Amino acid sequence: MSARFNTEALLKARPTEVFSKLQSRGLLMAVVGLAASAAGFFFQGKDEFLQSYLIAYMLWVGITVGSLALLMVQYLSGGAWGLVGRRVFEASTRNLPLMALLFLPIAFNLETLYAWVNPAEDIKHLVHEKHAYLNQTFFFIRAGLYFLIWMGLAFFFNRWSREQDDTAKRLPGRMDGRMRMLAGPGLVLYMLTITFMSVDWMMSLDPEFTSTIFGVLTLGGQGLSTLAFTVLVLAALSTTKPVADVIEPDHFHDFGKLMLAFTMLWAYFNVSQLIIIWSANLPEEIPWYVKRLGGTWGPISVLVLVGHFALPFAVLLSRNLKRSAKTLSMIAIWVLLMRVVDLSWTIRPVFNEQGTISWLDFAVVLGMGGIWLVAFSRNLAGRAVVPAHDPYFEEALAHGGH
Repeated sequence: MSARFNTEALLKARPTEVFSKLQSRGLLMAVVGLAASAAGFFFQGKDEFLQSYLIAYMLWVGITVGSLALLMVQYLSGGAWGLVGRRVFEASTRNLPLMALLFLPIAFNLETLYAWVNPAEDIKHLVHEKHAYLNQTFFFIRAGLYFLIWMGLAFFFNRWSREQDDTAKRLPGRMDGRMRMLAGPGLVLYMLTITFMSVDWMMSLDPEFTSTIFGVLTLGGQGLSTLAFTVLVLAALSTTKPVADVIEPDHFHDFGKLMLAFTMLWAYFNVSQLIIIWSANLPEEIPWYVKRLGGTWGPISVLVLVGHFALPFAVLLSRNLKRSAKTLSMIAIWVLLMRVVDLSWTIRPVFNEQGTISWLDFAVVLGMGGIWLVAFSRNLAGRAVVPAHDPYFEEALAHGGH
């Protein structure tokens, strides 16, 4: 046993007060958000509500699946940042059955959301050419396959992690190596499923638009959202044991650097997509940007540029700000708000070129997020919040946050 850490005590300690606060906040979010969502459904109609529902769903499924991706990245790369955040990632992935259930309103309303289900005359020829892919049967098969792969990966990582907690601490070996062996092909499967999922659930909203890097944009957004959420949870946990015993400013610094990296990744691929499509001047793709860069969506484009990239980029350059849990938490909240704006900017112009962001988008995000947070807090409370039996635990934390 390390002179620095009492690993058995770390495994047994439960920050019940933090769990209670997370659950209470989740319940409050759910009550307020669901009440506002119901009002929006009644006053603004089913179609408007479903558009907001899709925006909210893409945010929360992104955090759920993004946590699975970061969990696999940590197993492959190592590092203390992933060790202190591992239980947050795992608890998030255990919300996948909930996200499968919350997908049903989308599945039952494909005709309302997706123009290719019952195409208008002017796009019938285009949808016919893509019918082999864009049809309801294949859509549902692919969606089922995505959830099957995600939940399968999450099941094994969570099961093996629990086994690690429940057995005596081991030296690195075969039992530890199986997680890394699964993480490699698991990341490949994640990349493939996210690419096709982004095409199915977002890009196909406009069957005329195509982009070969849309999946990478979705991946960047998921990573950024997941890191922001994880920072908020770790900041809450850092005020009490056992996380307070192991987490240091260096760990928040690492999460801040990762947020900076994903901010730049998101911006790079967005600009790349715009330059490639604009320079090619293809009539099938240019209208997608014309709708969003002009008219009532023009100011939102500026907000996305400044709020989603320029401001976080400038702030996250500061080493001191990244090392402060409180300051980084404020940045994380802002990033999550901008993720909602970006998703709204991506999805809503398909349905209303002269519209803008709706208050209902934030209401449904809040309501769905409350349900998600309640389930997450229960998941987190059911396990040790520090993976003290990981064979690299003491070594990684002894070298700080890198």
